[in-house]
Amino acid sequence: MTKTLKTIQQKTGSPMVNMGPIKLRQPIPSQGIEQVDPFILLHHYGPYSISETNNPFDLGPHPHRGFEPITLLFKGEQLHRDSLGNESVVKAGDVQWTTAGLGIIHAEGPTKEFVQKGGELEGIQLWLNLPAKNKMMEANYQHVKSEEMLVVENEDKTITLKVVAGEQYNKKGFIKTQTSVNVFTVKTKNSGKMKVELPTTHDSLIYLLDGEIVVNDEVSLKKGATQMVTFNQDGNMIEFEAKAESTLLILSGEPINEPIKQYGPYVMNTQTEIMEAMRDYQMGKMGFLPG
Repeated sequence: MTKTLKTIQQKTGSPMVNMGPIKLRQPIPSQGIEQVDPFILLHHYGPYSISETNNPFDLGPHPHRGFEPITLLFKGEQLHRDSLGNESVVKAGDVQWTTAGLGIIHAEGPTKEFVQKGGELEGIQLWLNLPAKNKMMEANYQHVKSEEMLVVENEDKTITLKVVAGEQYNKKGFIKTQTSVNVFTVKTKNSGKMKVELPTTHDSLIYLLDGEIVVNDEVSLKKGATQMVTFNQDGNMIEFEAKAESTLLILSGEPINEPIKQYGPYVMNTQTEIMEAMRDYQMGKMGFLPG
């Protein structure tokens, strides 16, 4: 199969928004980009300096329905608890992938030990939509540790790509997905190039957490400036070059192309389904998780 570069569709910054006491970056949704179907929200939080006197990122029990909330942790340590009975410590490089389905209650925040010793906390909170046929599936939780993920390197071994979900160069991620998606985390040294294969039919993006890269010899991404590019459905490959030590996230997915109704922690297809989700949560049908 001939390899051709996907053309760049949009480039954008990563504007700061308030989420309660927390300030974080939100490139999706933002002005001009409602979603990159099937990815409907991307929050980049931190790096925060966490200590016993400063711990804003402690999210108590809250519900979700109709999508998959995903946490990719880049720095620090978080404790996950949920109404299915799961309790796990997510460390830097790990990924937790929650399939909310018909409903789940979960809580996450820095572990007590991490708060006591102090340190930096940084991560990505990603919301992946579910198609209508899967919105009321049984809830599930997956946790993959950093050292378990399969790795792809460039020829110079200056760039390391971890396959969280999907496939790259015949290496498959261990996360079981409900739709066709790729989720890759990338670390680079201060130079080097890499080509990444992505299906033509996928909507796709590169998001830069830190550092500087040039995408397709065309667009420079740099923290505090342009931090994200999205691509058209016309090629089957993207390429980037590191200009500094960098951290980035590469996403692609088969578009679901269904109507979305969202209210707070619920993502459904109709307003009626949103009302049902609120009622079911109030009636305890999404389970229980002590505070």
